[in-house]
Amino acid sequence: MSAELLQGSCHCGAVKFEVRTEIVPAGRCNCSLCRRKGALMTPLFPASQLKIQSGEDSLTLYQFNTKVAKHYFCKHCGIYPFHQTRKDPQQWRVNIGCLDGVDPYALEASVADGASLSVLEDA
Repeated sequence: MSAELLQGSCHCGAVKFEVRTEIVPAGRCNCSLCRRKGALMTPLFPASQLKIQSGEDSLTLYQFNTKVAKHYFCKHCGIYPFHQTRKDPQQWRVNIGCLDGVDPYALEASVADGASLSVLEDA
């Protein structure tokens, strides 16, 4: 499968974006944050492939532990649309559930061992 140009948004529509990425292999992470948010994520892609079309001022940033990864959430509806990764800050991932026309429940997913990257206990 090759990279596609996809449209996405948060739940309330305040944040809209487009991204050129593949959908598979989809992945989950077992770090303390990802276990709680439960999102299915796209494969890694370069930052240049993500374009925020509207609502950048509606995004809020959450960082924890080493504060390298940047997890973005809509400050109105709370949905997590994308994040900059900790392992390689030049790479990003999108929450597949935020992509128009893509059913995350129809995809199989691997699990990344984000818990082993922790510096702090259960981070």
